[in-house]
Amino acid sequence: MAIKRWFEWIAPLGVMGGLACLIADMDPSMYSISPTTVSGFALLVVGCCSGLVHFVSLRRSVKALSRQSNELAAGPSEARQRLVSTDDVLGELVTSFNDALGSAERHTKDALSATKELQIQLKVATSQRRQAEAIIHSIDDAVLVTDRFDEVLLANDSASRALGFDKVEAQRRPVDRVVNDPQLVGMIRDVRLGKAANERRVIEHRVRRNGQDRIYRVTLSNIRDSQGESGGVVSVLHDSTREIEIARMKNDFVSSVSHELRTPLASIRAYVEMLIDGEASDEKTKREFHDIIMAESVRLGRLIDNILNISRIESGLLEIKRIPLSLTVICKEALDVISSQAKLRNIKIEEQLEPAFYQTLADKDMLYQAVLNLLSNAVKYTPSGGTVTLRTMVDESAKKVAVRIIDTGVGIPAKDLPFVFDKFFRVEANKNVAKGTGLGLSLVKNIIETVHKGTMVVTSEQGKGSSFGFELDLC
Repeated sequence: MAIKRWFEWIAPLGVMGGLACLIADMDPSMYSISPTTVSGFALLVVGCCSGLVHFVSLRRSVKALSRQSNELAAGPSEARQRLVSTDDVLGELVTSFNDALGSAERHTKDALSATKELQIQLKVATSQRRQAEAIIHSIDDAVLVTDRFDEVLLANDSASRALGFDKVEAQRRPVDRVVNDPQLVGMIRDVRLGKAANERRVIEHRVRRNGQDRIYRVTLSNIRDSQGESGGVVSVLHDSTREIEIARMKNDFVSSVSHELRTPLASIRAYVEMLIDGEASDEKTKREFHDIIMAESVRLGRLIDNILNISRIESGLLEIKRIPLSLTVICKEALDVISSQAKLRNIKIEEQLEPAFYQTLADKDMLYQAVLNLLSNAVKYTPSGGTVTLRTMVDESAKKVAVRIIDTGVGIPAKDLPFVFDKFFRVEANKNVAKGTGLGLSLVKNIIETVHKGTMVVTSEQGKGSSFGFELDLC
């Protein structure tokens, strides 16, 4: 189209320009050809040629238009069929495109729906896993979970402490590289390879950590999936060391109580039988037998009272009445009772007491019993001519009041000093010095530390004497 328009304009302009140049250069006196004349002829030729080309182009266009008009006027021609067939193809293409678009929309909606469902399932699974992990981490017992390849899936803090590994670094590592206990690793593998569904074993296992042996009750459970394949092993380690120790202590306690009760009962029974058999013929012998029976009865009653008091304190069944009272006054009352016994044994009693206005919140009867027991022991294990010193001290800055009972007695060997507060414990080297049940110091410790939340202190040197005491809070 641009070429046609160019020919339309250039033909008349060329003819007109050529004629103008020829006219302007015409000189009747001269028959020479100038440059202007040449340019005029050139423009004239270009204009005529352009006009001719434009005329031929117009003629062809008119013929083509006439032919198309005849074809359309003749009825349904090949041209019309071509137009119709073209419309049909376009329609089919549009229909196919619409169908494909609708199918894509449906698939997109299905995919979005499936994606949302998977996201919900993932959130639920994640939440359940976090809940399970929170439950496992809150359990005091050691829990170790391994998969079907014996790799660590999960472990709580108790397991890391009991078995000595880092629970974070242990994730997805083989259990034999995490737990330095071949016997426990072997038990886990045996349970995983077991053929019984949901197999469960309970084994007592000893673990040595930091130079100490701990006894665990290990429960191993083999978890299987729906196809019967092992999904892993859950190991739960319950520390039974304290329970076993308590059971042993109970057995020792029963044995010791039986022995201590049997001794005075045997004496009472023997002397009663001698009285019945008439072996005490005179009044003096009868009196002696009666005194022995009475002394053993008192000893038996004191033993039973101490056992009951210790049991009540440890079980929390003892009724406690705390009131503000002066520790100096309590010490004075205990000294009045023990002074006669000290005088008979030629033992000097020294008092170093603080003013009575310093008070502590305590149960009067129980605190009095504790001070009296300590004074009685000091007098019993101090030889004639010795000294027992009762001292009270006050530390106002720390808000503490303390009692010290210092004797010049036989003392306690260093190897026995850590056990002096155990039930029925008696120093072997001092058994011949004085009689006792081995419950007095245990009762004192329970009164001071369990009931009054105080602190017991003891120092001793064999052959030179001992110092027993306690500290309580000022009120």
